[in-house]
This record gives sequence, structure tokens and C-alpha cells, in this order.
Amino acid sequence: MSNKPKHILVLRFSAMGDVAMTVPVLRALITQYPELKITVVTRGFFKPFFQDLENVTVYEADFKGEHKGVLGLYKLSKELKKLQFDAVADLHNVLRSKILKLFFFGKKVVQLDKGRAEKKALTSGQTFQQLKTTHQRYAEVFETLGYAVDLSQPTFSESKPLSENLNAFISTKDFKTIGIAPFAAHQSKMYPIAQMKAVISELSTSYNVILFGGGAREIEVLNQLETEYSNVKSVAGKLNLEDELRLISTLDLMLSMDSGNAHIAAMLGKKVITIWGVTHPFAGFAPFNQPKDFALTANREQYPLIPTSVYGNKFPEGYENAAGSISVEDIVAKIRATI
Repeated sequence: MSNKPKHILVLRFSAMGDVAMTVPVLRALITQYPELKITVVTRGFFKPFFQDLENVTVYEADFKGEHKGVLGLYKLSKELKKLQFDAVADLHNVLRSKILKLFFFGKKVVQLDKGRAEKKALTSGQTFQQLKTTHQRYAEVFETLGYAVDLSQPTFSESKPLSENLNAFISTKDFKTIGIAPFAAHQSKMYPIAQMKAVISELSTSYNVILFGGGAREIEVLNQLETEYSNVKSVAGKLNLEDELRLISTLDLMLSMDSGNAHIAAMLGKKVITIWGVTHPFAGFAPFNQPKDFALTANREQYPLIPTSVYGNKFPEGYENAAGSISVEDIVAKIRATI
């Protein structure tokens, strides 16, 4: 027992969804091992994700500035060594973390097994079966370091009361509130906007609908949707991450693509209905602690090559709108039955 690390350095630099997926695992870890100290090395933008985790601190990595390139990583390694950690959990396993591993000579480093071979078999059509979830893969890193993590009884932080500014996004106090995040990194992962409009139109008659997204084009589209329907508000471009998290924590349900917003809502203990286009939950990226039937997947009789890739960046011609094979009626019915 005595040789187990007491202070673990966790490397998870990006992307947003992956960083959010670490949070339930870390919460379970520190709940089950309250004596353990964790330092998460990540981008400063993600700091609010970890703000209510006991014994977890964030060390901000600036890869565009002082920690850029190999020399910058060497500088970062020297800064981190001053924290006197005992071991490293590399939950990213990319070139940057591999270079840092070299600079951490003498320290035990356990790197994430991404399961590349299994995922290649899945996306090439050799197999079609559920792979380990990313949350399981993260937990296995800590198990190798001596800390088996039970993810079966998760706990979540309590939602905090909304400020007057945030309350303004709740249109009707008597309605339950649904968040909708209609965008994803790739079009092939998105529900066609015309069909999404039909979903919003149907839901806005009996629920508050809050739209989430970012980037100039998304803000423009979401602001337009806000004007077209009653009880619909867009937060895109209007809030910082901390306020968005607070607002999401009060939702009754989140409807999202296979994207970061799904993982953020799940990390906050929300019910999350996900829509999947050319990707599939079998690759292990379903949001945390959600029943399997909360994932609405494209019709594989119509699109037999799904999943065409793990991240949705590769797909054959004609698969761009695969998610559209999920009917508006099925999505609305699932939300009504779940909420």
C-alpha cells in the first residue's frame, strides 16, 4: 500500500469532450480514495470543469505560448516537477505527452490504451460490437497505478441557483427545460438543420428550449432559430464557460449530437439523448452513465458502413446526412418519454 502514488499528475490537454469525460472518472477516484491528490495538466479554458472536485487542482498548459514546441514542453516539465508528484496518468497519449514522458525520466508513467486496433476493426466493418468505453479506458490507467475505480455508483455536484442573467434564458417558469446542441465538428455527425427545426418547433410548445453552440456561423444560425419559435433562447456567444456549465446543470435534459456538449451535460449528471450520424456508440464515446437507448443511431440498413470512422471525419459519398434517417417523431417521442 505504501508504494502507491499519493500525488498523481493527470495529462489531458484537449479536446473538450474528452476533457469532460475525465471528470466523472476523477470524481469517482477521489470519492473512493479521498487521501489521493490529483493535478490535472490541461488548457486553462477547461479549468471550470474541475472547480468542485476535492483534492484536484489544475495546472494550465499554454501550448500556443510559453509551452510551445519541444523547448516549451521541457520548460513545462521543469515547472511540473516542482509539484513533487509521484506518478503520471497520461489520459491523452499524443506526441506532446510522449515528449513530456521522456522529461519525466524516473517517474512512473501509465499511458491510455486507445484501443486503436479494435477501433480500426469496427470502422472497417470487420466487427460490429461494443468496445470499451473511454471512461473505462481512463479508469484502467488509474487501476494500473494502484487505484481501481468503480464507476457504477456515480455522484454529481449539486446544481447551483441561477443568477438573474442566467434566469433570463428560461422562457416559461412552469415548463421543464431542454438544452439542444445541434452542431458537431463534422457535418456527418449532425442532424440535418431542417429536421432539427421541426424538432425544436414541436418541443417549444411544451418545453423551454435553450440552444448551445459556438463559432460565428453557429451563433448566426442559433440566433435565427431563437427568433422563429417561442420559448427558445440561444446562449451561443453570450456566456462564458462557467456560466454555461451552471445553466446546463439546471437542465432537465440535453439533446446533443455525438459532441462535447453531450459529455459536458453527462459530467453534470444530466439525462442526455444523443443523435449519431456516421459515428456509433460502439466506439466507446457515448456520454457517461446514460442508458443505451438514449443513443439514437442512424439506420444501418440504409447506411451499412456505419461507423465509418471514430470521429466522423471520414465517410463515403452519400453518408453526409446519415443522421437524417432518424425521424423527427422518434426524437420527440424519446425526449417526451425520458423527461
